[in-house]
Amino acid sequence: MSDEQNERIYLSPPDIGDQERRFVAEAFDTNWIAPLGPHVDAFEREFCDYTGAPYAAALSSGTAALHLALRLSDVGPGDEVIVSSLTFVASAAPVVQLGATPIFIDSERRSWNLDPALLEEFLVRRADEGRLPKALVAVHLYGQCADIDPIAELCRRFDIVLIEDAAEALGATYKARSPGTIGRFGIFSFNGNKIITTSGGGMLVSNEEEAIERARKLATQARDPAPHYEHSELGYNYRLSNVLAGIGRGQLADLDEKVRATRHNFEVYQEALGDLPGVEFMPQAPWGRHTRWLTCLTIDPEAAGVDREGVRTLMVERNIEARPVWKPMHLQPVFADAQMIGGDVAEDLFARGLCLPSGSSLTGAQRQRVIDTFRQAFGA
Repeated sequence: MSDEQNERIYLSPPDIGDQERRFVAEAFDTNWIAPLGPHVDAFEREFCDYTGAPYAAALSSGTAALHLALRLSDVGPGDEVIVSSLTFVASAAPVVQLGATPIFIDSERRSWNLDPALLEEFLVRRADEGRLPKALVAVHLYGQCADIDPIAELCRRFDIVLIEDAAEALGATYKARSPGTIGRFGIFSFNGNKIITTSGGGMLVSNEEEAIERARKLATQARDPAPHYEHSELGYNYRLSNVLAGIGRGQLADLDEKVRATRHNFEVYQEALGDLPGVEFMPQAPWGRHTRWLTCLTIDPEAAGVDREGVRTLMVERNIEARPVWKPMHLQPVFADAQMIGGDVAEDLFARGLCLPSGSSLTGAQRQRVIDTFRQAFGA
């Protein structure tokens, strides 16, 4: 077997170009290596231009952005926060770290995201009991927006802070708008596996200038304005470095091309695998563009004659990275005591769902290896 036929195919590796290298070289040439600097300022401006968010703060991770969003929403001990259950643990961990209690809610099948109907039933019941949660973290999953308008309307109706976790959905659209720009806060991630990366990094956006200024202060160890180091409250070391922001600027400039590439991956997979029995691809909801950051599908073992794990295991044997969809938060040991609203949809998607290699740098030959291996698992 040739090296090319045996090389590791990753789920979503970084896709770096020449512009990123130029910006990083500029940071080195000007000695702007420490946190903050002109690339950070420019990255924030350019991110606002792309998403339509009025204000943004570049941070060390998407998790840091969510932590600050929750703190700026006055979430603390004794509070409850609703979180989509079908997500990565970082969507829920900051809730607990601030001393609050997460309440998880199920998905709906059109987008695999938080179910507005279940949310309304829960909030009406809680309003009657006089026990409404403080905030809601609505996740936009795998490059697709949740149905955010009815969710936002419920948050306004019941006076709940809406935070959009758009860590996986940069480049998607919801009724021609960017995810993350509809709630009070939106958070984005530039982790190494995201559609654009800064190696590690994130962004907090809001339409409230004062909130973003406050986030910047908290993210810079909450240093007070003084010639010496003065601190009247405790903050965090959460700001993005100038070097990494340079990478982000180059990545952001190519975002639309990366979205075209990931959507093309999906189209090829759908054409090549859609005839297999029991295979159903993650749908694109009618309200906007799915970036297909990851191509996700479900496998019905009764119809297919093979289950998700059988396919995934063969992929692993062939040096191809494929993963189950997120294990829902209400099934995670760390959240064993948390309240869950619904659960059947998220549990079913986890039991049958698989994510295929989908990076924007995926070559035709690599994609064909994935397709051939997938079909071999089906005996096709």
